[in-house]
Amino acid sequence: MAETERARLRLAVVGHTNTGKTSLLRTLTRDADFGVVRDSPGTTRHVQGARLLVEGQPAVELFDTPGMEDGMALLDYLDQLAQHAGTRLDGPERIRRFLDTPESQRRFEQEARVLRQLLDCDAGLYVVDARDPVLAKHRDELAILAACGRPLLPVLNFVRSPQQRCAAWREALARLGLHASVEFDSVAPALDGEAQLYDKLALLLDGYSGLLRTLKDDIATQRERRRHDALLLIAELLVDAAAWHLATAVDEESLRNATAALRDKLRRREGRCVKALLKLYRFRTADFPQHALPLEGERWGMDLFHPQALKSVGVHVGKGVAAGAMAGATIDAFTAGMSLGAAALAGAAIGGLWQGADRLGKRLLGRVRGYRELGADDAVLRLLGLRQLDLLAALERRGHAAQEGIELPRDAGAMWLDAAGGAAAAALRKGRLPEEITLARSQPQWSTLSDDYENTPERRRAIAALARHLGDVPS
Repeated sequence: MAETERARLRLAVVGHTNTGKTSLLRTLTRDADFGVVRDSPGTTRHVQGARLLVEGQPAVELFDTPGMEDGMALLDYLDQLAQHAGTRLDGPERIRRFLDTPESQRRFEQEARVLRQLLDCDAGLYVVDARDPVLAKHRDELAILAACGRPLLPVLNFVRSPQQRCAAWREALARLGLHASVEFDSVAPALDGEAQLYDKLALLLDGYSGLLRTLKDDIATQRERRRHDALLLIAELLVDAAAWHLATAVDEESLRNATAALRDKLRRREGRCVKALLKLYRFRTADFPQHALPLEGERWGMDLFHPQALKSVGVHVGKGVAAGAMAGATIDAFTAGMSLGAAALAGAAIGGLWQGADRLGKRLLGRVRGYRELGADDAVLRLLGLRQLDLLAALERRGHAAQEGIELPRDAGAMWLDAAGGAAAAALRKGRLPEEITLARSQPQWSTLSDDYENTPERRRAIAALARHLGDVPS
């Protein structure tokens, strides 16, 4: 970046105690572990800093300051100092005179830390708990902060609360000459909340407008990249689940054991996807209490004769299949109840495999020996996809200051439908499953759950295509 180290934009985050200053920094930095957040005043006692990076270079420095606790008494003290000065002082000089007094180390120690930091910064973000009524102490705090001679941008926090008083706060701020403010809920920020904040800052700080525009564009790029990567994670989960099959005998005990194994594997695979999504969005596993996927359906059948399944291992209508049909006459003796036509087709497939690969032949031999393959039912795949899309929508809406656990709606897919318009979610609910999922059913080697897993180019293309289908991810 062209700016020097000192030219980096420095912002002091200031305000009354317990208004969400640390919460704001957690969300802006996407760091849920920054500082200490408690529902009690005076949690932050010292100045703490954080940096926002653009292309690996520091762009903005943010400083979390202690809450101002006794602004009314401090304003009276500043007036007394001005009277004893014997000359008219401007705002910044009044503040500096105060910082040189013993009281700045005693009674007003917290306020002094705030004012020193603001004087050392280019501007301040004055954080307001929009649920609080406008009181005289707030007006006095703003008068003191304004005396520092730095631009102030009021940030109305917790605006999604039913108890918010945004209109009253905007009116009070305007009466104090602060006509520019921004709403930013640190617990549940709007998707464009950061962009609005930096746009408002650019109006106050013309010299940094280019830097703030670059930061805003970088944030938008990172957001799109996170969504792109998240949809790839979800698409891979669905391909893994659709492609995985478990061979089992057809007696009751074998079926029961295979069903339990199938459900356990899919739950574990979903859990890995959940953890990866949380990590991608820089949240903790504890933010989303694990709920077991209510698997209630398994799917019989191998999708063995899907044309693409045969094609992928070199079986085409032609000489190879004809030779396979000849072998089918021998295999027919071991079909254990399969029809003659099905046995002949199985033999044709195996004959073709002898010319190319043996993966499908192993599955066929298992079938003619009385085994079947168990896989996830369509309803399970739909639920897997809808749950992950809902989680993605929740993560995109969640601020890193949030303390409550993530809860998904009972109506699977509802959150994603509301957030993204969700044509894909609507299709997952009721329509035909995406073609890539249907294809994956016939490609058991595509599943990371399989001992024969292969990350083929075809698998990667299918995952990318499914991700685009789920969220219109650009190629």
